Amino acid sequence: MWLANRAMLRHLRLVQGFTRGLSTSSTSSRTTSRVIGSLHLLKAFAMTSGAAAAAWYVSMHRTTTPAACEASISPGEFVKGLKEISLEEVQKHKSKSDGGIWVTYKGGVYDITEFIENHPGGESKILLAAGGPLEPFWSLYAQHQEEFVYSILEEMRIGNLKASDKEALAQKDESDPYANDPARSPLLTVRSQKPFNAEPPLELLDSEITPNDLFYVRNHLPVPKVDAKDYKLEIVHRDGRSSALTLDDLKRKFKPHEVTATIMCAGNRRNEMNSIKTVKGGYWDAGAISTARWTGALLSEVLEELGITEEGVEHIQFEGLDKDSTTQTIYGASIPADIAMDKKNEVLLAYKMNDEPIPADHGYPIRAVAPGIVGARNVKWVGKIIASDKESDSHWQQNDYKGFNSSVDWHNVDFSTAPAIQELPVISAICSARVEEDEVVVQGYAYSGGGRGIIRVDVTADNGSSWEIAELSPADPNQKRNRVYGWTLWSATLKLPECKKTMEDGCLVL
Repeated sequence: MWLANRAMLRHLRLVQGFTRGLSTSSTSSRTTSRVIGSLHLLKAFAMTSGAAAAAWYVSMHRTTTPAACEASISPGEFVKGLKEISLEEVQKHKSKSDGGIWVTYKGGVYDITEFIENHPGGESKILLAAGGPLEPFWSLYAQHQEEFVYSILEEMRIGNLKASDKEALAQKDESDPYANDPARSPLLTVRSQKPFNAEPPLELLDSEITPNDLFYVRNHLPVPKVDAKDYKLEIVHRDGRSSALTLDDLKRKFKPHEVTATIMCAGNRRNEMNSIKTVKGGYWDAGAISTARWTGALLSEVLEELGITEEGVEHIQFEGLDKDSTTQTIYGASIPADIAMDKKNEVLLAYKMNDEPIPADHGYPIRAVAPGIVGARNVKWVGKIIASDKESDSHWQQNDYKGFNSSVDWHNVDFSTAPAIQELPVISAICSARVEEDEVVVQGYAYSGGGRGIIRVDVTADNGSSWEIAELSPADPNQKRNRVYGWTLWSATLKLPECKKTMEDGCLVL
């Protein structure tokens, strides 16, 4: 099966992308036409053992923009003709029995009664704002600061907040929950400040091991401030008993184990999906993926030492120390027990990243590193591990990071019908392309989840008439079959074909 999309870029130079033979639940399952600053058609296919091929095309220069930049909705601004409502009146509307559930945002008043049950974050969270302002909650969850969210909110507008009340709310001295966030490299391309999300420029993804400062950052909540001297990891047994380990315990009692592993966000390349159909979620280019050497204690050995076996245990849950200060909700996720408890899968309680203590943004002092598993399950700042017969009941396990077909949207989604994403499929991306006279030198990465290694990357410059095999550079050439957890960098030099015809739509085909 072939999937294709063409961007009609009459005044730019075109690269087209295709995928072949791949069905996937990840957001990386789509491709788009992309500009590389050269009038030539390039294609690349990465193949893994036991997996089909996939092609991805990435430009040297960004050609798409977040949906939020394409409109000009100003939520909460004064709307002429709407009635004025006092904050006191809003505070009286906290339930359906009160005549509806009202909230404020800036200078607007909204009746969200009918929206409650469709809120992606669940009813309980949105009800915390009932009768009051949304700002304290939206400051924690920057995904609300999108045009489609503003549009939905304004559809529920019922009035303007009384001017004096608006001023009073604006003057409230709210402490910043992100005050402890660390300094970051100015080289990162920031996608969200609060919570902080950023990726490295694609042209800097040219090293088998990503420097810590350039490793992509995906935070869901504020970075917690953790004192290593006071840190204790709680492990809950299947029967409810608890054990505790300090950071020193993990370093002294268990032999250090090192694994080279790539971690990729499930939203990597979401911008390319948006070029086909706008999807909900933060903006990402192709840089939400990085590779490091992780050092720590094998989770299987820690659980074995504590007497925890697979008997009655189906899932290993992780809970982070990062939390929503307004609700005390903590980030959590889980992976299947047969993966977590098998030594061969090399799941770590990591305390080093590229031979240094794990940086604050990446989980200091302990991060769960589950090689071959989507980034969302590699929980940072781990504070608790639970051996359970059930998956984590975390929002991010139950109502996020799941895949659906393109006909499913917020109005008809049923998260219970889809499994939580664990392994991601094979992908490859062009990170740079350099034209040299009659040749083009292209470089990129290829990766597959589940420990499946890349066996070949094919590249074409003539619309598939001929293919060149790229040179491969795996992050760790010593990793064994079905335990290849690092990405593979690749490069190829191709002869540029002559232009054959100009299509009616203005695009050039080579």
